[in-house]
Amino acid sequence: MDAVSTPSRRILIVDDDRALRHALSSLLTAAGHHIEFAGDGPEALALLHNRPFDIVLLDIGLPSMSGLDVLARVCELATPPRVIMMTADDTSESVLEAVKRQAYRYIRKPFPPNTIVDVVNEATAPAAALSFEVVSARPEWLEFLAPCTIEMADRIHSFVMHLEAKLPEDVREAVAQAFRELLMNAVEWGGKLDPNRMVRIACVRTKRMLIYRIADPGQGFDIDGLRHAAISNPEHDPIRHLLVREEQGLRPGGFGLAMTRSLVDELIYNEARNEVVFIKYLE
Repeated sequence: MDAVSTPSRRILIVDDDRALRHALSSLLTAAGHHIEFAGDGPEALALLHNRPFDIVLLDIGLPSMSGLDVLARVCELATPPRVIMMTADDTSESVLEAVKRQAYRYIRKPFPPNTIVDVVNEATAPAAALSFEVVSARPEWLEFLAPCTIEMADRIHSFVMHLEAKLPEDVREAVAQAFRELLMNAVEWGGKLDPNRMVRIACVRTKRMLIYRIADPGQGFDIDGLRHAAISNPEHDPIRHLLVREEQGLRPGGFGLAMTRSLVDELIYNEARNEVVFIKYLE
């Protein structure tokens, strides 16, 4: 059986690096897309006003006009394309501006060549049309309301982890794993993967700690009812849940919440267990 091909899209590459433009064009043309170029902001905006594009690959560090300014103008179009920001600038201000302007993704240069093909393929999927609400976009307090889908969770995770890029690698990896596990639980189990239901995510940063708060629209859960998860195991029997999973015909696993507890310094649920806070200390 032949694999399902990705629909062809009109893509505008906006970057002042000619070699990169041509490299990306070769990759995306081979993937079946129609490509056009612009070397700066005014040229890009002229093209966008003259004909429609599905996706824009937009560099932030453009001459004469910032890519973030171009993004702001793109948002004003009657039918704006999905914008993927590309940059070597890893400052929180640039990430937050991209978030506020509803950029689809934010990719830091240099990136593996096939990364851009994968992200473009994601951006062509129907779920990519969903948007999130930015409640707060300050470096010390980032907060979203987002539809309960796996695709949206991936986007939010990507933005948040870019903000934490300057953390020590071991801390960043621990935070990334914990945040992803809890966010996926929220959209999958609390939100039932229903795009009409919303998950609320807040990321608060102080000088001494990171605080993440995730509230899902579900009814919560009873920890005693999670016999298939390692988090409910008694201390004297740390693998009991594996037998339960085998009896219930579930795949091996169930370590997610227990792993999360080991990655962070504090993990706190509300009474209903449909809202969780985790804390990672920086000192």
